[in-house]
Amino acid sequence: MKNKRRNKFIIEIAGILLALLWLSPFYLMIVNAFKTKREIFSDVLGAPGEWTFENFKQAFIDLDFVSSFSYSVFISVASVILIILFSSMAGYALARNKSKLSGVIFLVFVAAMLIPFQSVMIPLISLFGQVDMLNPGGLIFMYIGFGASLSIFLYHGAMSGIPVSLDEAATIDGANRWQIFLKIIFPMLKPISVTVMILNLIWIWNDYLLPSLVLSQSTATIPLKMFFFFGQYTKQWHLALAGLTIAIIPIIIVYFFAQKQIIKGVTDGAVK
Repeated sequence: MKNKRRNKFIIEIAGILLALLWLSPFYLMIVNAFKTKREIFSDVLGAPGEWTFENFKQAFIDLDFVSSFSYSVFISVASVILIILFSSMAGYALARNKSKLSGVIFLVFVAAMLIPFQSVMIPLISLFGQVDMLNPGGLIFMYIGFGASLSIFLYHGAMSGIPVSLDEAATIDGANRWQIFLKIIFPMLKPISVTVMILNLIWIWNDYLLPSLVLSQSTATIPLKMFFFFGQYTKQWHLALAGLTIAIIPIIIVYFFAQKQIIKGVTDGAVK
């Protein structure tokens, strides 16, 4: 009994230390967002001498926040909705059609997760430049392609927990394949859909490299605008950290309301 209590105590302490380690970047970002540039360089870890919101006001203006936030929301939401729609349909089709071809196609999607974006970056941008798709629409199309592999893998795993008898019963009642998927199967995939939404939303919202190759300055997202604070001769850390704090608030709010569904979705999608 004593050994169990001691082991539990050690695990709790380790968990607290690990949590503090993970939270430390957020602490540094938020605390330094309220400091002046001089205070940041004089004392990074300490609390600001005088809490001020001037950094947030200036960062809001410099980021052209309304415009960059609008493009970030449009690109992120459109990409995530299309990824969920197409990936769920693909996962359903591959899980229900038991054949060698469907197995090969599924393996191709799984193998695609191992391909780094940097290896296809130059030919991809060159190809899309030839067809005049270096714009938000083309970026959304690219995100669908890069986000589909993991999403299909998760949906395919979740489909194993839904019995085929539901499809057969709906077919007997006169439902076609589209009705079965949209009215019966897809609502049952809500937990995994929330998981897919969060995983892709965080990635797309924070992505810098791909938008920097595709978007112009007039359609720049928040990560691209953040580069404004880092010049060749000066780095405005106080404004950059204030801008980062503003930028992560929407993602934190979404994650806070969807965390239960995310945990359940990851568990369902991992079972195969």
